[in-house]
Order: sequence, then C-alpha cells, then structure tokens
Amino acid sequence: PKFTTKNLGSDYIALVKVVKEMEVFLDKVKAVVVGHAVGDALGVPVEFLSRRALEKNPVTDMLGYGSHNVPKGTWSDDTSMALCTLDVLGKYGLKYELIMVNFAKWYYENAFTATGRTFDVGGTCGRAIINYVAFQKPYIECGLNGENANGNGSLMRIHPVVLYLSNKEIKIDEKMQIVHTVSALTHAHKRSKIGCGIYAFVLWELLQNPDKQAVFDGLRKAEAYYQGEAELTKYRRLFDKTFIVTKRENIKSSGYVVDTLEAAIWCLLTENGYEKTVLKAVNLGADTDTVAAVTGGLAGALYGYEGIPEKWRKELLCRAYIESLCEGIG
Repeated sequence: PKFTTKNLGSDYIALVKVVKEMEVFLDKVKAVVVGHAVGDALGVPVEFLSRRALEKNPVTDMLGYGSHNVPKGTWSDDTSMALCTLDVLGKYGLKYELIMVNFAKWYYENAFTATGRTFDVGGTCGRAIINYVAFQKPYIECGLNGENANGNGSLMRIHPVVLYLSNKEIKIDEKMQIVHTVSALTHAHKRSKIGCGIYAFVLWELLQNPDKQAVFDGLRKAEAYYQGEAELTKYRRLFDKTFIVTKRENIKSSGYVVDTLEAAIWCLLTENGYEKTVLKAVNLGADTDTVAAVTGGLAGALYGYEGIPEKWRKELLCRAYIESLCEGIG
C-alpha cells in the first residue's frame, strides 16, 4: 500500500510530534545560550572602555586581545558561570549545591572557560564562592545580601535556569522561587533577585512569541508579579511607556544590575536584527561584555539561532562544547 501517515500508529505520530517539539526547543535554547556567549565575546576586548572612546572607534566585528589580552571569540565569566549552571541542569536537574561546586571548579580550577584560564571574576561572585569553599558556608548562605552587592553577576548567568523552567508545568510562584534562589547563590539582595525575575518574564514571553511585543508583555507580567515590592521601584523606568524613546545618553552601561537590565532591554527595543542590537550594546561602553551578553541572550530568543551572524558563531571559541551542554536541557 502507498505510504501515508494513515498507515502509522497514533503512538508513532505522537512520538514524531514530540521529537519535532524537542528540536524546536533545542534551537531556542541554542539561540539564547550562543547569542549570550557571542555578545560576551564581542564585548570582552573593549571592556572598561568609555562610550566616548568607542564613539571614535566603534566595535563592528569580533575582535581579539584588547582589555584582557585574549584571542578573538573568547568569552568571560558571564558565559563561564552560565555554563556551570547549564552543565548541572543538563546532567542532574535542579541541584543548587552542584551549581556552587561548578562555580568553585571554574574559580579555582579554570573549568568551564574558553581558553583554560579564568579571568574577569566579579567581586561579589568571587566572595560568594570563597564563602562556600574557604569558609564552608551552606550554599544558601554564600551570596551577599547587602545593598552594595547588586552588581550584574547573577543576571548575567540566570538564563540557563530560565530556559530550564520555560517548559516545566509548575506554578509561577515556584518558578520565581527557583530563579531567586539561583540568583542568591552569589547575589542575595532582593534587588538582584527582582532583576533576574524581570529578565525571566521577558525571556519566557520571547520564547513563546519572538516579537518585540513579547518584551512589553514580559515587563507587564513582571510588574504585576512584583507589585508591592519596594525594590521594584528601582526598575520603574522599564515599566514607563516612554522608556523606549529614552535617549542614549540617559542609558547607563555600568555593572549595576539595574543599569545592565535597562541597557539590554533598551537595545533590544530600539534596534533591529541580532547584529545591530548587540553591537549597539557593546558600543555603550563600560561593562561591555555583560551588557552585550544579556542583550545577546534576549536577542537570540527574538531573532533565532540563524539570526546570529554565521561568522560570529564560527569565531566563538568552544561553540561545539557550548551547544553540547544546551542539548542537556533542550
């Protein structure tokens, strides 16, 4: 008889559908993780340069050496710490302590690095890891919770757990508790947790609907979820309808979690295409690798894996390794 889907059993057809859905989800995971890593690598060579310096000599392509004297395509702590998390999620599921163990391997043993060398360690992240290893504190007590410990060090590595949770059938309160706990491994202040939470809502919407409207939908859901939280006021500009027309000079690109999240979402909303969006983030100056990494992950979700320039994907160091870790949750 002629081969048609009618000849197939319903179980087989259902299996094919599941496999296709898994392939689609894996492509989304890769788009976010590789998009994040490419943004990181674009920003590494010019980290700490001022906006004025980059206006005179803007980044237009992948560079090497520069600020950290590392080869073209090298990613920093932003991607390393994300891969520490991705590795655990793929192999063991949600195991907070094992994530801290991987952070320690990265910090002390140069694991999860592009070149076999750990560099550009954030102060809050470093102290949290030392709390875990040297002072043997429980993982839940290692993160710093002072107001001055609100750098972007948990925001830059939160995307693997957001991806992991995106297709889990659990209540939103449980999802947010997980996001907050993963942030608190290094950054335990409410402001940092909320920053990661806002990012999570935006990324979840982009995964469902890769359109700029999804960014606004995610922000709206985040604002509703955190309604009444005093720390939410620190992010009030994001929820203002006029934020999209904010002038470049009023966008900060420092290592402060609020600045980084604002800069990433502003770049996403005011530019088109992965390449232009991420280069816009890099050329804001200052904390170029992290701002571009956070922007790059969201831009990956918006424009897809193929939207990331092929040249940059090929130049990214250890891309095959990064993508193999994606398969664990994809």
